[in-house]
Amino acid sequence: MSCPDCTTGDILVGTPKGATKDDGSYLAAAPDGSDSKRAVVLLTDIFGLGLDNPKIIADYLSEQLKCDVWVPDLFKGKPPVRPDQLQMPQRAGEKIGALRWTKFIFTALTSLPSIISTRPSVGEKRIREFINKIKAEHKYDTIGAVGYCYGGIACVRLAVTDIIDTVVVCHPGRFSLKLIDQLVIPVAWVCAEDDFGFPTTKRKKAEEILAERAKDDKRALAYEFQDYKGTTHGFACRPNGQIPEIKEAFEKSLEQIVSWFNKHI
Repeated sequence: MSCPDCTTGDILVGTPKGATKDDGSYLAAAPDGSDSKRAVVLLTDIFGLGLDNPKIIADYLSEQLKCDVWVPDLFKGKPPVRPDQLQMPQRAGEKIGALRWTKFIFTALTSLPSIISTRPSVGEKRIREFINKIKAEHKYDTIGAVGYCYGGIACVRLAVTDIIDTVVVCHPGRFSLKLIDQLVIPVAWVCAEDDFGFPTTKRKKAEEILAERAKDDKRALAYEFQDYKGTTHGFACRPNGQIPEIKEAFEKSLEQIVSWFNKHI
């Protein structure tokens, strides 16, 4: 939780079609007759599987990519923020008033034990264990991961290893730019216009680092950055469909994710 926008958003319309496994994870299985040799792991924001949003997104990705999409239970059934604490999203450029800051601070304080127990280093261990498990059980040839907010941080940390083949980072929380120079797999970035967790200055610096690496054939990586006008942190997983530009940005972000995975897994 890096800013008030971590607790903003809306609930997607739809009913999950996949299955919840014994470990609490969610599987949107590949459509019948589809190639099951590749898979995607969707890493959630701090609402975890308390919202149906990641399940609905996983169903969509599975249908489009014709592959299994897994959503691990990163918080062991106890996500730091509950759905009833969800606030409506704001458009880019709007000021965060005292009331929102107060609500955010209160939510952060009451969620502090859970936040500490699920800090990125802890979450990363759980994610690695989950990926190794599905690799062993399903013998996938290639695996990609897409992460939102908290899950976006996790994707950056995963991308400095070769445990998977590629990642898509959606409006991530705070992470060290030192990791950008350590990336070893292709990375796509879904960027909000107004984002406390990944502000424009940091986003530009990350791109500069990757552009500089591209000049060296031995260190060059495939990458892309797409910015979505009018959006704030969380738009790609908790969009308010009543705001036209937010709805369009959400839909375009899904297209970007599908396109990227079709190229890299």
